[in-house]
Parts: sequence; C-alpha cells; structure tokens
Amino acid sequence: MKTKKVPLRMCLGCQQMKPKRDLIRIVKRAKDNGVQVDFTGKISGRGCYICKNIDCLEKAIKTKRIEKSLECKVPDDLIEVLRKEVIDE
Repeated sequence: MKTKKVPLRMCLGCQQMKPKRDLIRIVKRAKDNGVQVDFTGKISGRGCYICKNIDCLEKAIKTKRIEKSLECKVPDDLIEVLRKEVIDE
C-alpha cells in the first residue's frame, strides 16, 4: 500500500515546516473578514499556522507576523484565546 503524504505548513513563530495536524490555524473568514481560531481546519478564508509552543506564539505576536500574514489587525481577545490554547497543550 502507498503511504499518504502528510501536509506540511510553516509556523509563523519558528519558521519551520511541521505537519498540519500539529499546528493551530488562525483564519480570516472570507464572508465578513472576522478573525478566529480554526480548530477544525475547514473554515474558508485566509489562514496561517502557529506551533503549540508559547515561545513561537510570543515571537509571532511581537514581530506582527500574524497580522502581516492575514493582512488585517488581530483582536486582543483572539490573542488571549491563543495563549490559553497553547498553555493548555
């Protein structure tokens, strides 16, 4: 049998390619341009990925890589949700 190819995505914090399942997706929704954390990975819109590591998250926030990737301002409450999600992992 053939082995399935694992999709890889780049983390905005550490800039390393990792399996898509190991990352948290942040998406700017196509309908209303709202920003949210996508736990299913199926919400339509522009997405970016971050490791489940607090150092990567803080680095991405400090350098504004999330905002640059999504091409919009990221609300503070979403950043708090991300911090809680990363700490709980």
